Amino acid sequence: MAECEAKSEVTGSVWKIVTAVGQHVEAGDTIMIIESMKMEIPVIAEEGGTIKAFLVKEETPVSEGQVVAVLES
Repeated sequence: MAECEAKSEVTGSVWKIVTAVGQHVEAGDTIMIIESMKMEIPVIAEEGGTIKAFLVKEETPVSEGQVVAVLES
């Protein structure tokens, strides 16, 4: 199985994680939502797969390009 990393596109903080470890997602699905400057920016799965791990928790600060989740395809 191949691993795929989901990255934050913005600097902000994790507002809400909308998936769970073990959950299957399709390409284009929202994994979590980052709050940045009062805007909600989704972290999108680039490939379909199963959520293997989250590397952040809700309210955790994140930076642009930071890996926030790992998926297995």
